[in-house]
Amino acid sequence: MVAVLGAGSWGTALAIVLADNGHDVRLWGQRQEQIDEINEKHMNEKYLPNIHLPETIVGYVDLAKALEGIETVVLAVPTKAIRDVLQRVRACIEQPITVVSVSKGIEPDTNKRISEIIEEEMGERLQDVVVLSGPSHAEEVSLRHPTTVTVSSKNMDAAERIQDLFMNHQYFRVYTNPDLIGVEIGGALKNIIALAAGITDGLGYGDNAKAALMTRGLAEMARLGSRLGANPLTFAGLTGIGDLIVTCTSVHSRNWRAGNMLGKGYALDDVLANMGMVVEGVRTTKAAYQLAKKMNVDMPITNALYDVLFNGKDVKSAVDSLMARGKTSELEDLANISL
Repeated sequence: MVAVLGAGSWGTALAIVLADNGHDVRLWGQRQEQIDEINEKHMNEKYLPNIHLPETIVGYVDLAKALEGIETVVLAVPTKAIRDVLQRVRACIEQPITVVSVSKGIEPDTNKRISEIIEEEMGERLQDVVVLSGPSHAEEVSLRHPTTVTVSSKNMDAAERIQDLFMNHQYFRVYTNPDLIGVEIGGALKNIIALAAGITDGLGYGDNAKAALMTRGLAEMARLGSRLGANPLTFAGLTGIGDLIVTCTSVHSRNWRAGNMLGKGYALDDVLANMGMVVEGVRTTKAAYQLAKKMNVDMPITNALYDVLFNGKDVKSAVDSLMARGKTSELEDLANISL
């Protein structure tokens, strides 16, 4: 028995994987109408249209009941809601649990990764925290299309347990990686680059610009990640370049879609209202900007996007300022990534 907290697209898709693997799944959400639809029609139309859910997925609005007797919780809520949900979880349980984090972001102001927030909020009620991340659109997972992800933890025995929990030999392959920092940073920062990629597409700049943006964006991700203690090789893997590719090039990506609307001239507030779902890259841009300043790491794409999102800078002017930067050597620049 596994509890999945968050009945959005990603939480529901992972619930499908777990159910396909023979597990009974409790899927918690806060809207009674949505939970009734899950239990009565075995559908979650708002988030995964036309997908029939296995009947071993049972919806709950009562968090205490959803957690009764549970040892493993999959945390699939937006990053801004994580602290509140964890505080409620802690109040509902008596025995330590394993928390699987599947959200991607960094908290502004504290600059904490999700696993750090989980450790802080759960305290003695936490057995282990495991992070699951990688190139994985919920829409494609729900259709059982081939997908590969990575799990990481300070306790690799726990990571291997979660690997076994999610591994599906037909369509969902799970790798392990001991680099918890790199896995989390890669998953978070790629959303920033996806926003920027959407902007270049919205401006009509084409493939050359997007290729440059993704390549230089990967260098930014690795620079900050390695300064924080990550293994630079992680950024060449699923949670680095893999997640970057899928998020920057697909219409499934809400970060790309939001950036695309910004590039076409829409105001940020209108973009966010139109999306109907959380755009994690906006919040993460603020956190990464703060973190880069604190760590003295050069992140020009992040800086430019921060100016667009929070200082009202025109998107074309932001791109022009990136192109007008002083000349440098690519290899010398890459050499600044700590090994």
